[in-house]
Amino acid sequence: MNLDLTQKTAIVCGSTQGIGRASAVELALMGANVTLMARNEAALQQTLSTLDVSKGQTHRYIVADFSNPENVKSAIDTYLATFPEVHILINNTGGPTGGPIIDATPEQFMKTFEMHLVNNQVLAQAVVPAMKKAGFGRIVNIISTSVKQPIVGLGVSNTIRWAVASWAKTLSLEIGKFGITVNNVLPGYTKTGRLDTVNKLRAEATGKTVDEVADQLQSEIPIGRFAEPEEVAAAVAFLCSPAAAAISGINIPVDGGKTGSL
Repeated sequence: MNLDLTQKTAIVCGSTQGIGRASAVELALMGANVTLMARNEAALQQTLSTLDVSKGQTHRYIVADFSNPENVKSAIDTYLATFPEVHILINNTGGPTGGPIIDATPEQFMKTFEMHLVNNQVLAQAVVPAMKKAGFGRIVNIISTSVKQPIVGLGVSNTIRWAVASWAKTLSLEIGKFGITVNNVLPGYTKTGRLDTVNKLRAEATGKTVDEVADQLQSEIPIGRFAEPEEVAAAVAFLCSPAAAAISGINIPVDGGKTGSL
């Protein structure tokens, strides 16, 4: 099975922590040149120093604020003007604040839509020409299992994640003929800062302790535990490999079997 990404270049968004960082580490181990993309330059530099270089990889970073699509566009355009070769794009951005959907403001929906779908579109438009030229492209969107089964208390996130999944499926139909695949990885409950935040909100809403909330959630997962970021990253990395060339337009849950739908 060909998992070699030597001489391939990947841009990984939200790559200074959690699943994004784990994905960057995995892609580098497979031989890819990795360009990290996030807003905290100190964290980018620290993450960069941890990436594997045993295969002669060259790693870089882009400072960009995903709350501002115009800033993202400017940042990616500036980068591509100097380093135009891109084979892999990992779209990954933190989720919005939780709460009942009936209480969400229109501004919350618009901001989340920009951070996720609009930024994905900006980045895809920027890098797909290089992928077409290379005859090889991989776009992987790290979304959520809410694409298959909405999560109570995450109304805005549920809504926008579905929009991203539909965008990705449509894109896969349009650019597959150029050797470019588009797929979504759907993390379930994963040991990240995002899960900590969600658990605290649930604890406040129910009067339970954070540990009680975590124990309850884990009891609902068939494998009996939360996933590790590295386990989600393994799915991301496989979809980027040459071996996954015929896999496109799909949603892959990495959730320990919790999602109730097929």
